[in-house]
Amino acid sequence: MNKEILKSILSKVESIAVIGASSNPSRDSNKVIKFLIERGYEVFPINPKEKDNKIYGKKCFSDLSEINKKIDMVDIFRAKDHVLKITEDSIKAGINIIWTQEGIIDEKSETIAKNAGVTFVMNECPKKVLEN
Repeated sequence: MNKEILKSILSKVESIAVIGASSNPSRDSNKVIKFLIERGYEVFPINPKEKDNKIYGKKCFSDLSEINKKIDMVDIFRAKDHVLKITEDSIKAGINIIWTQEGIIDEKSETIAKNAGVTFVMNECPKKVLEN
């Protein structure tokens, strides 16, 4: 997808669940969380190892199902073998946009998402899209 389409997708988003969130400032997920918060998005960090910790003041959840608010998008910082389950969970939760970070490519999940009417962005970083 070209950058203008990606920017258009992000312009419709208010809340983002970041799956694979880290409290370690040297990790990419941490940098993206900080950037998204600074840009005004409501961010929900998800990582069972970080449960109940705070990342930039945001409570970390262990699972998508724990969030009792409408989520517009998931941003996936997990290895490819986790993407299918996250995609299925996101569709069940009524999330309209699934986004995998750079280097994470899963055509099967993309097909499942698109067949469910969900926008699937693969191998892109929302921070980089918004910075340019």
